[in-house]
Amino acid sequence: QVQLVESGGGPVQAGGSLRLSCVASGRTFSSSVMGWFRQAPGKEREFVAAINWASTSTWYSDSVKGRFSISRDNTKNTVYLQMNSLKPEDTAVYLCAAVARITISAISDDGAYDYWGQGTQVTVSS
Repeated sequence: QVQLVESGGGPVQAGGSLRLSCVASGRTFSSSVMGWFRQAPGKEREFVAAINWASTSTWYSDSVKGRFSISRDNTKNTVYLQMNSLKPEDTAVYLCAAVARITISAISDDGAYDYWGQGTQVTVSS
């Protein structure tokens, strides 16, 4: 089992930045692929970014590429999402997810992840 707790969300103006954190507890965090997803009201959950256990590979959705950056610190059992140049359309609940093994083709598939946090709200005002 892996427990995930997100933090760092809040209100921000368009063009601003936030850094989200997700602290994991439980077994084998360092060997897990970690992902960030988001869900806006009335919309489906959307893939944002993912990172492999060694931080040698990262993946991003087209909508955040070049603005967001995912990283992890396995010594702190923490994964981060640095969000820059925020837009009102980035407003959503951001959720952290983990999976022990996943194929690259399924990286953006929320159904492929085994563990989820409760989420942290990000609200970007124009």
